[in-house]
Amino acid sequence: MWARLKFYLAFGLAAVFAACAGYLYLTRPRTTAPIVRTAADAPTVVREIQQLSELVTVRYSLQKVIGLEEQKIPFGAESLLLLVRAEVLAGVDLGQLTERDVVITGTVVNVRLPSPRVLRVYLDDKHTRVWDRRKTWWTPWVGFNPELDQKARRIALEDVQAAALEMGILREAETNARRAIERLLRLLGFTEIVFVQSAS
Repeated sequence: MWARLKFYLAFGLAAVFAACAGYLYLTRPRTTAPIVRTAADAPTVVREIQQLSELVTVRYSLQKVIGLEEQKIPFGAESLLLLVRAEVLAGVDLGQLTERDVVITGTVVNVRLPSPRVLRVYLDDKHTRVWDRRKTWWTPWVGFNPELDQKARRIALEDVQAAALEMGILREAETNARRAIERLLRLLGFTEIVFVQSAS
């Protein structure tokens, strides 16, 4: 009887000791090492940005009607109406970025991006066609000029690019490029990104 009582008493004391030890372990003050964030250096930043390559940030799709008239010799005329759809792509050529364009102070980075520019203008041939083509009725012997269509296409490309510039495609391209690069730089550890005026 006495032996059994001692066993239960020892078992109870062990259980109380284990419970106290567990409580002290769970409620002990915990210290954790501070998290140190280090931002990338200038060469790394330039390399990461350049991996975006030629960043096409804006695409405009425009339609125009181009009308041309060509005078014939000695008299008569040929006229052409060309309905075109053209695509204008604008962005920033990040391959031009150098280490001189990136200044880092701690987790603050100043970036000078290359100037935005029109990267490509082309006609969508599926939606470009001659709407009307005719020559003066009193010169039936004069044939159509096969180069008049190509001339109209060249004029269309110039007009479409001019229209896109007037609509602000370069401003939009620079804004979009900055947003994309800011997201990248924040992933690299920078807390403040400052874009200085684009190089001319």
